[in-house]
Amino acid sequence: MSDPPNTENHWIEVLSSPKWVRVLFSGKVIADSRRVLLLREKGAMPVYYFPKEDVIMDALLPSDSTVVSYKGKAHLWSVSVGDKLAEHAVWSYQDPLPDASSLKEYIAFEWDRMDAWFEEGEEVYVHPRDPYKRIDVIHSSRHVRVVVAGETVAETQRPVLLFETALPTRYYIPKVDVRMDLLVPSDTQTRCPYKGLAGYYSVAVGDDLATDIAWHYDFTTPETAKIAGLICFFNERVNALYADGQLLPKPVTKWSR
Repeated sequence: MSDPPNTENHWIEVLSSPKWVRVLFSGKVIADSRRVLLLREKGAMPVYYFPKEDVIMDALLPSDSTVVSYKGKAHLWSVSVGDKLAEHAVWSYQDPLPDASSLKEYIAFEWDRMDAWFEEGEEVYVHPRDPYKRIDVIHSSRHVRVVVAGETVAETQRPVLLFETALPTRYYIPKVDVRMDLLVPSDTQTRCPYKGLAGYYSVAVGDDLATDIAWHYDFTTPETAKIAGLICFFNERVNALYADGQLLPKPVTKWSR
């Protein structure tokens, strides 16, 4: 066992969640709880923790493997249902560090190793929704222009602006205001727990191809329905993005290249 990580400048927060949360694996509900804990941690996605009483423990296979984290030493389990096995996809803390003491004997599942997750009656993707994350979707009359490889690929005075906590403002543009003849559909797809399933476009200008530089949601969550069918370009990766004639600075994010 290695020493615990240095906790300086690191923080964790454990919240009681009012949501009813279920986990499906190999066609079986293996966790079903109305009293989950939600862990928020610096630099990490939120994680649900389940009381052992709300987990089908017969589906879990203990192992001798452990992992040391900011919360203490985690003991790993595998999930086995029928012929399906997810090795080391579950963990728990028998003796967590003081800041995580409320997680003692709770069970957490590796999100993408499970088949499906539900908050109340809705399926949720990627990770739990963070209660401190806010999204506002607002119709605007700003004049927005997007330039890629020296070519204006989109220009509109009816964008929909999406404001999301800790992320750049995103400018969603109607397809009729986009040079769709320059857009090349991509096979790339991503999921967002707040917005839904996104498809991507590359932009081809002459011999230049800007890969996966724009995205769209054909179907969204009800909360973000205003962006359905619109196209958004990465502020970080276009040549230029103008709003009301002003060149906007390029943000630096994990999507920058």
